[in-house]
Amino acid sequence: MTTNNPRVGWEKIGDQFYQKAQLYESVFDQDLELENYIVAGAPYGGALALWRDTSKVARYRTGQSTKSTIDIYSSSGKPISNINWEKGVIKGLGWSDDEKLLVVTEEGTVHCYFGLHGDFQPFLLGHGAEEFGVKSCRFWSHGFVALLSNNALVAVSSFEEPRPRLLAHAPEGEVHSWSLIPPAYTLSRSVEVLLAVDKTIFVVDASEAEDRGLSDGPFKHVSVSPNGRFAALFTEDGKVWVVGSDFQNKYSEYDSKAKTTPTQMIWCGNDAVVLAWEDEIHMLGPEGAAVKYYYDDQVHVVPDIDGVRLITNDACEFLRKVPDPLEEVFKLGSTSAASILVDSIELLEKKSPKADENIQRIKPNLPEAVETCIRAAGHEFNHSSQKQLLRAASFGKSVLDLYSSDEFVDMCEDLRVLNAVRDYQIGLFMSYEQYVRLTPERLIARLVNRREYLLAIKLSEYLHLPLNKIYVHWASQKVRSASGDDDTIREMVVDRLRGKHGVSFENIARAAYDEGRSHLATTLLNHEPRAGKQVPLLLNMEEDEIALNKAIESGDTDLVFYVLLQLKKKLPLASFLRTISERPVAAALVESSAKQQDQDLLKDLYYQDDRPVEGSNLLLEEAMQQPQVQAVIDKLKLAARLLTDAKDPTAQLHSRALTEATQLLKMQEAFDKEITDSSGSYVGLSVNETMFRLIKSGYSKRAASVQSTFKVPEKTWWWVRLRALTAARLWGEVEEIAKNKKSPIGWEPFYNEVLGAGNTRLASSFIPKSTNLQPAERIEMWVKCGMVVKAGEEAVKAKDLNSLESLRDKASGQQQVEIERMLTQLRPRK
Repeated sequence: MTTNNPRVGWEKIGDQFYQKAQLYESVFDQDLELENYIVAGAPYGGALALWRDTSKVARYRTGQSTKSTIDIYSSSGKPISNINWEKGVIKGLGWSDDEKLLVVTEEGTVHCYFGLHGDFQPFLLGHGAEEFGVKSCRFWSHGFVALLSNNALVAVSSFEEPRPRLLAHAPEGEVHSWSLIPPAYTLSRSVEVLLAVDKTIFVVDASEAEDRGLSDGPFKHVSVSPNGRFAALFTEDGKVWVVGSDFQNKYSEYDSKAKTTPTQMIWCGNDAVVLAWEDEIHMLGPEGAAVKYYYDDQVHVVPDIDGVRLITNDACEFLRKVPDPLEEVFKLGSTSAASILVDSIELLEKKSPKADENIQRIKPNLPEAVETCIRAAGHEFNHSSQKQLLRAASFGKSVLDLYSSDEFVDMCEDLRVLNAVRDYQIGLFMSYEQYVRLTPERLIARLVNRREYLLAIKLSEYLHLPLNKIYVHWASQKVRSASGDDDTIREMVVDRLRGKHGVSFENIARAAYDEGRSHLATTLLNHEPRAGKQVPLLLNMEEDEIALNKAIESGDTDLVFYVLLQLKKKLPLASFLRTISERPVAAALVESSAKQQDQDLLKDLYYQDDRPVEGSNLLLEEAMQQPQVQAVIDKLKLAARLLTDAKDPTAQLHSRALTEATQLLKMQEAFDKEITDSSGSYVGLSVNETMFRLIKSGYSKRAASVQSTFKVPEKTWWWVRLRALTAARLWGEVEEIAKNKKSPIGWEPFYNEVLGAGNTRLASSFIPKSTNLQPAERIEMWVKCGMVVKAGEEAVKAKDLNSLESLRDKASGQQQVEIERMLTQLRPRK
C-alpha cells in the first residue's frame, strides 16, 4: 500500500461503500498466460492452485515441460509446490477450510492433497461416476457435490472419512448452471443443490427434488451467498436477479447489457455479487446499483468469506464491503466520535489546543469511540492507517479514568501477526475477520505446511502456542529430503530437538520409514520416551523383537499383549514360541492368556519349554472333561507318553499313576459291560471303591484281580473286604475269613464293623481273638454284645473284683446269680 489515504479504492454502490485494495503487485510472470488456467483459491487468503485448462489451445514455448502439473502459489505469486498430474482429466478443483486440495477426475477418482505438497489420500465417488463420468463439482468448507453426466448428484460431506452418497434423483434435461447451499445453512442439515434445468430451478437434497416453479430461465449462472440466505440468478438476456434462497422473495434486479455470458458469478460477502468476464468486473450492490472495473488481461475471481480476491498477472486485489468501523471513522464528512478522535491525533501532533476541545466534546461517547478505532485498526490493511487508529485509541483511553486495555493489547498482537503473514514473502494476506474465523492455531498450521518454520516458531512463542508440532514437521521434512548418511541426519535432528517438550519422535521416525530409511527410523525411535508410540511403528517396520523388548521394558501389560497378538498373527507358531521363550514376562503373559482362551497354544508352549509335567496336567484336565470313556483313555495315554522321557522322579511317578489310571478305566469299562446289577457304573471310581463295590455285589474274585493288578497292600485289601462284606451282610464270608489264625489289621476291626452292623453273635466271636487288648477292654466288648456272664468270666480270669461288682449292677435274673457266684469265688475267705 503506497498511499496514506484511507479511502483509496473506495466506491459507493447504492448506500454502501466497497473497497478494492491491492494486496500484491507483479504476481505472476507475464509468460504464464493466466487466461489458459483454471484458478482455485483456498479460503482465508490461502494458497492458489493453477491447472492448465486442457480445453484451451496454448502457445508452446521452447524449454517448456510437457508434463502436466498442478501448481500451488501463494497470493503474492510465490511458488509453493508443483504436483505432477497424469491421472486423467480434471473436472473439479477446490479447497477445504483446512487447506486440503481436492482434485476430482472425470472417472470419479478424488485425490485429497494435504500439506500443500504431494501427499494425498485417494477415494472413489462410485454411484455410477466411472460409467457416466463427472461433469463438474461445487465445493464447500468441508465437502463437495459432483454432478454426473446423467444428472446424478454425488455428495461427500467429510474428507476425513469420505462416504459418497447419492442425492435424490434429479430431473432430466440440460443443466445450464448449478450451485449448492452448505449443510450448515439448510433446515435439513443436509447439502441442498440448486439446478438450473430448462426454464426453472430445482432444489435437490437427500430425499427429494423440488421444482421452484420459475419460468424465466434458462439461468446461465446460479450462485448462493456465503450465509446461504440469498441466491443470484443470471438470465439468458443478461439480467441478474437476487432472490431469497427459498425463492419466495426477489430483492433486486440488474441489467448487465452484456451480449456474452460472464465466465464467473460469485458473491462478494453477503451483500454484493461480482460478475466476471475475461477482462471486466461488474460489482452489484443492493437495489441493483453497480460499479465496473476494467483490466488489461484475464482476471480470475476467488471467493472468500467476506470478499473476493481478483487475480491477474499483474496484481492480487481484494474486493470487499468496507467494514462498518472503517466507514464510521474515515467516511468523508463523518462526525462520529471515533472520526473526531482520529482527527484529534493530528491536532495533538500539531500541539493544537483544539485537540483537547474535541476530546471534551466527545467525552460521553469516548469509550465507544476508542473501541471503534481499535476495531477499525483491525480491518485496515495500510500500516500507517493502523498506527494512526491505534494512536487515536491509545490517546482516547488515556483520557478515561477506568478503561480495560485488554482489547487494545489483543488487537496490537493480532495486527503484528497479520502484518507478518501478509508479507509478500509469505503471501498469506487475510482480513481480520478471516483471521478470527481461521484461529491462530490453524494459521500456524498453514505456515508449517509452507515450511515457514522460523516465522511459525516466532509467532507461536509470541502467541504462547505449543511448538512441538512445528519441530516435528521440520524434522519429518528434514529426514525426507536431507542428503547424507542416516547417523549424521539423526544426530542433527536429535541435537536440534534436544530439550524440546512434547516432541514425538514416532512421527519423525515414521516419516523416515516411509522414505525407505529403516535404520534411521529405528535409531530415531530410541529417543521416543513413550513406548506406546514406539511399538506400533517398530511392528510396521518388521522389527518384531525390538518392539517386544520395548513393550516389556515399558511395564505396560496391555502393550505387551498387543505386540504378542500382532506377532502371533504374522509369525509361524514355532518362531513365535521361540521368541517368547527367551522373555519370561512375555511367556508368562502368553501362558496366563492361553489358560483362559487357547489350550492348544498352551500345550505347544509347554512342549517348546520342555515342561512335560505341566503339559501332562493339561491333558489330564482335558481327560476329566471327556464324555466318552475311550476319549478319556486316549487323553490319559497322551499324558503318560509326555512323561515317558522326563528325567524328573516326580514325572516318573506321574507317568505310572497315569498308566494305572488307564488300566483301571479299561477294567471298569469291562465291569460295566459284564455286571448288570443296579449298583451303578464303575467308571470313575477309585481302586478301593471299585473293589468295595465288586465285593459288595458278590464278585470277590474280580475284586481280588483288581487287588493283584494294582498291588493293593494287604492291610488295605482286608479293610476294604471287611467293610464291603459287612455292608452286604455276607456273614458267611466274614466267618470264613475269621478262620484265619492271623489278620493283618487285627481282629478288633472285625468286632467293631460286625457289631456296628448289629450282629452281636458274630462280633463276640472276635473277642477271644483280640489277645492284644487289656482285660478291661475285652470286658467292655462282651458287655456291648450283651454277654454279661462272659464279661464276668473275663473279670474272674483277670481277678478284677471291681469290674465284677460293676457287672452285677448291669446284670439281671440268672445273669445276676452267676455274677454273685463269681464274686463269692473271688472274695477272700474270712
